[in-house]
Amino acid sequence: MRLRRSLKRQVVMRFLGIVLLTLILMEGVFFFAVRQFYYNGIANVLTNHAVVSANFYANFAGDLFYNNLSQHLNRLVQYFAYETAELEIVDRNGTVLAASSGFAVRERIWTNDVKEAWTGRTGVWTGNQAVTNERVMAVSNPLVYQGQTLAVIRYVTSLTEVDRVLRTIYAVSAGVGGVVLLLVLLVSLPFANSIVRPIKRMTAASAEMAKGRFDVRVNESYDNEIGELAGTLNYMAREIVRSESLKNDFISSISHEIRTPLSSIKGWSETILTGGMEDKEETRLGLGIIAKETDRLIGLVEELLDFSRLHQKSITLDLARVPMNELLGEAVLQMRSKAEQKRIDLRLSVPSEPVTVVGDTNRLKQVCLNLIDNAIKFTGPGGRIAISLEREDRDAVVRISDNGIGISREHLGNVQTKFYQADPKAEGTGIGLAICREIVDLHQGSIRLDSADGEGTTVTVRLPLEEAEAQGTEASGTLFDKPETDGR
Repeated sequence: MRLRRSLKRQVVMRFLGIVLLTLILMEGVFFFAVRQFYYNGIANVLTNHAVVSANFYANFAGDLFYNNLSQHLNRLVQYFAYETAELEIVDRNGTVLAASSGFAVRERIWTNDVKEAWTGRTGVWTGNQAVTNERVMAVSNPLVYQGQTLAVIRYVTSLTEVDRVLRTIYAVSAGVGGVVLLLVLLVSLPFANSIVRPIKRMTAASAEMAKGRFDVRVNESYDNEIGELAGTLNYMAREIVRSESLKNDFISSISHEIRTPLSSIKGWSETILTGGMEDKEETRLGLGIIAKETDRLIGLVEELLDFSRLHQKSITLDLARVPMNELLGEAVLQMRSKAEQKRIDLRLSVPSEPVTVVGDTNRLKQVCLNLIDNAIKFTGPGGRIAISLEREDRDAVVRISDNGIGISREHLGNVQTKFYQADPKAEGTGIGLAICREIVDLHQGSIRLDSADGEGTTVTVRLPLEEAEAQGTEASGTLFDKPETDGR
């Protein structure tokens, strides 16, 4: 529960964090823009008045005041005063010669606006007054006559009221931001629940599956990654059920396969012992059956060991040049007696020239024997099995075709899966084809089954030709057909 709450908290906090960061950036830009709007508006008004006043002095009143400026300070203040700002006349030393407030200003004024004005440009300064510590804005402009700066006119206005208005705007804006953040929180909680709730259900379903209840399913209707995850979880459960069923069938099958020869061995052992081994013919027959059933058990164990090694990828191949003509001939010769017992016509057709691959002779022979044995097993008495070897492009192609019972469409895609048997009651362990597929894959080849229920089966094995032979085949093309020999 702690982890699920943590996930919900993380979703909400990250969502809020993104929105909060966005709000802070937007509020910051808004605050700056509003402040600049108000301050620039005041600065523009004072600057325009200062420039107009200075131009008026230079163009129309200069001849009245430039000879003796100190005698006309009061008239200057009267002419150039502005109702919402205090006017100060400042000389080159920063001394206030006159002010519209009527109060004497003793301290020298040498702020940036005054310095800028004495260089011939209009200067603007915002800061706190030295005496009252009041926040003010000052705009200074030079009084110029015939190219000579006589003094600086300086307009000073209080920013107290403007700052109060700005604080009100800031507070309202921050309040709106807080409301937006609260709304986002209220929206993000259901959003987080919509993510966490299905994960809770999947976690609960996983816990049930861990207890062995693989019939539990989760809702896959979500049209997003959660739906995909739910589908994957359900698919995993179905595959586990299927694997468990196959495993149980395999255990039942292998138990039957082992029990049958053990029963024969036990039965004949007891028969020989109770008979006192006086009947030599019976003893010889019993020992032969025991030896045969022992070989059968060894074959089963070897098959299981091979499957285990292949499954763990621990098997190594003893690679060499393998003439497939000879290998198939040996496999057919080895299986002919078993085919004859069921009166099955077993035929082999191979090219007259060698078809060579690079591989493990014993493993490839194991594949051929397994596939031929399967064909004999599922072909009825009097049936026919045809084995052929051909070159196709850069591959050696082995085809094993029979006219046996075939494989239905529903089973065809699964017969190469480990433990799978189309008929669980049939002879075998269900891992033979899986072993064949693994061995062929290790040789960089492929195996394919084509079958129809009641019409027989064709198994096609493709193995890469030896490099030199593959190049030779590629060069010769299809100028002539090689004669084939009948290996019967």
